Amino acid sequence: MSLSIFEQDLPPTPANHVALSPLTFIERSAAIYPDYPAVVHGTTRRTWAETWTRCRQLASALEKRDIQPGQTVAAMLPNIPAMFEAHFGVPLAGCVLNTLNIRLDADAISYMLAHGEAKVILVDPEFAEVIQAAVAKLESKPLIIDVADPEFLGETQGIGELEYEALLAEGDPDYAYRLPSDEWQAISLNYTSGTTGKPKGVVYHHRGAYLNAVSNILEWAMPHHPVYLWTLPMFHCNGWCFPWTIAANAGVSVCLRKVDPKRITDLIAAEGVTHFSGAPIVLNGLVNLPAEQKRVFDHPVKVTTAGAAPPASVIAGVEKLGIEVTHVYGLTEVYGPVTVCAWHAAWDELPLESRAKLKSRQGVRYHMLEALCVADPVTLEPVAKDGQTIGEILMRGNNVMKGYLKNAEATEKALEGGWYHTGDLAVWHADGYIEIKDRSKDIIISGGENISTIEVEDAIYSHPAVEEAAVVAKPDEKWGETPCAFVKLKIGYGEVTEADIIAHCRKHLASFKVPKTVVFSELPKTSTGKIQKFVLREEARQHQSGEQQ
Repeated sequence: MSLSIFEQDLPPTPANHVALSPLTFIERSAAIYPDYPAVVHGTTRRTWAETWTRCRQLASALEKRDIQPGQTVAAMLPNIPAMFEAHFGVPLAGCVLNTLNIRLDADAISYMLAHGEAKVILVDPEFAEVIQAAVAKLESKPLIIDVADPEFLGETQGIGELEYEALLAEGDPDYAYRLPSDEWQAISLNYTSGTTGKPKGVVYHHRGAYLNAVSNILEWAMPHHPVYLWTLPMFHCNGWCFPWTIAANAGVSVCLRKVDPKRITDLIAAEGVTHFSGAPIVLNGLVNLPAEQKRVFDHPVKVTTAGAAPPASVIAGVEKLGIEVTHVYGLTEVYGPVTVCAWHAAWDELPLESRAKLKSRQGVRYHMLEALCVADPVTLEPVAKDGQTIGEILMRGNNVMKGYLKNAEATEKALEGGWYHTGDLAVWHADGYIEIKDRSKDIIISGGENISTIEVEDAIYSHPAVEEAAVVAKPDEKWGETPCAFVKLKIGYGEVTEADIIAHCRKHLASFKVPKTVVFSELPKTSTGKIQKFVLREEARQHQSGEQQ
């Protein structure tokens, strides 16, 4: 069969076919808007030209330290300028950025550093102790770089070989950086909680990061030069790809070490913040500020929120502050949000409760996601768009991960049948919008953090008095959801209280994973002996209702 005339003598060439990479965004913004503000952090203010120079210096310094392309550079940093710079400087050296969850304990961090084979780690002084303990467990020690932050008011303990600014000073500001020859090349590594065993390392590629960054602009209708407040941790799916988004739009990154509602409102007003993102708990904090600390903003402010949908009262409270809420949904495996509750003007006329119900839906696919459906996970047949039939959310597109690091079996299973299987169960409405009804992955999303119920159950089971345990999500006004433990005690052990179980868990789990509620009861089971978690979820909801009465 002869080639089409459109394929004859028309091969891709360096002139018309290049690898997509978000690294080109910062290069462009620095060239066109060198004097525009790029980063704000306390009294620190840097332009795009200055930020671009620092990123190139970081890349150059890594190379001079013999860090090779394809090797991992980890970061244990809050939302500070160095974390933003790492999203460009590390991949500019051809390396892979592993942003670590700053809320995790030494054991979890140690596992990730070993599994990802980190050669370097950037460390904020607030987390020096955790990193010291984590590194002590490693056979192969990474190069530790201390990152001083003038906004950190606690005790500073240097544990590294040198400080970040000294590292940058080693680098060449005119460094001949690397853009990937192949857009399939890894750009970052993010660990997900997973449901069983150890955390999985999710590998992102340059193409996916590029496309999801652009999608953020499209879905939010972001103008040129937005002012973005970093309430969302940059370690969450690389800040949902927003470091690259803000570079593409030549915006301003207003850094924030710690989420504090009053500080958020002050920064929105002082810096003219136009956009921010976060879990419902962030919105809840703004709504529940004392009256004297609340502000009604005189300029448009938009927020994207993900996780358990905010209660109607929170959405209403946020809207009263002059902040427009957009609900998005995604997972670590798809670069963060890939669906959006795309709004229709006609819905503005509906009562608040009706608007909030619509706004709580996970919505429709992003521009850059090729396909989204709710289907039978085995047959892959789409379910009826009746708002009743439950199926699994499946996704396909360039913004699906490369796969799980060193876990071919899990990768194959997740991508079976040409779809990414989210494990989230949903209905499909007649208008094509999806709405999550349950999670088959046993993940609790509390304050934007993923918590594996199995991990919490393991901690509870280690208590000598516990015979059986099951953990489910319990709705929570503040956190979205919290772990609720149902426990059956061994006969004859003696008195064990809710406080005892919680105290025991604190010894074994990061604080955000500890159950907030413990209910002692028999656990409902199927005929085959499997615990019926759907029954317990309903009990947890009833328990919450009882508390609120």
